[in-house]
Amino acid sequence: MDEIIKTMDLVNKKRALESRLNNLLWGTVEVRDVKGGQYIYLHKRVSGLSRTLYVGEYNEVLYNQIINNNMYAKEFKREIRAIRSDLKKVGYVETELTDKVRLNIDLAKRNLVDTIYKQAVLEGVAVTFLDTEAIIEGGKINNISADDVLKINNLKHAWQLILDEGVAASPSDFNLLCLINKLIEESFYYNAGYLRTVPVAIGGTKWKPDLPIESQIKEQLSDILGINDIYDKAVSALLFVTRKQLFIDGNKRTSVIYANHILISQGAGLIVVPEEDVTTYKKLLIGYYETNESSAIKRFLFDKCLTRLK
Repeated sequence: MDEIIKTMDLVNKKRALESRLNNLLWGTVEVRDVKGGQYIYLHKRVSGLSRTLYVGEYNEVLYNQIINNNMYAKEFKREIRAIRSDLKKVGYVETELTDKVRLNIDLAKRNLVDTIYKQAVLEGVAVTFLDTEAIIEGGKINNISADDVLKINNLKHAWQLILDEGVAASPSDFNLLCLINKLIEESFYYNAGYLRTVPVAIGGTKWKPDLPIESQIKEQLSDILGINDIYDKAVSALLFVTRKQLFIDGNKRTSVIYANHILISQGAGLIVVPEEDVTTYKKLLIGYYETNESSAIKRFLFDKCLTRLK
């Protein structure tokens, strides 16, 4: 687990540096004389291709800003190269994604606020869509508890994890499942991301799940990941994590994001419980907890919660 966390910390640092580099105005400066005026153009290579960018009419402040930016860009690129070297040492490989997977990642990013808002509603977090959007964008919100703000931000971090290109290309294995829970429960429980070692009670039912045994969980999860149909696989994994209550808390949130990684890694779509169907879903969950009969809740998830891309 610690090695995975270290790897993902490097991935996040690389992503932050790449974002800063992409937002920076930098490149080889050319000042062109055109019809008596002077205009600034930048030349640089992007993804191996030469690009020329028109910046604006020449002025000394803008010119000096670009010169300073070039120093920052040089440092950012040096740090990115060093992180890539460290990632290579721990076996992290940036795999070229298919167009379908990239399309799926773009779809998830466009709907990220809505998806997180719906997960918050499912969890009983008292926020509006606009509150959720403001929190995700780093704004300050009044009349919302610090814990609820933290839950929203933790969901954002877990989604950012699975939407990273390297993670999207990685297996949906036990280690990833645990890492998702660690991010979701960050700052709430010291043992977040580890299988629970204490009994838990579930609201609305007297049924209690057994303590999870790691070897058994890994074997059962492996069987689920062997299911051929991608949608059945994702839904079965979601229900498995939810009913087993693998972690001390955050199991519904963890299960949904984990199921989405299964879908996104194959360019198959997204799964999220609609706001208007939360009550129905919770009722179906109680029946599923108590009987282990999954046909009704699977039908609900297939019909109401899946966005299919295949």
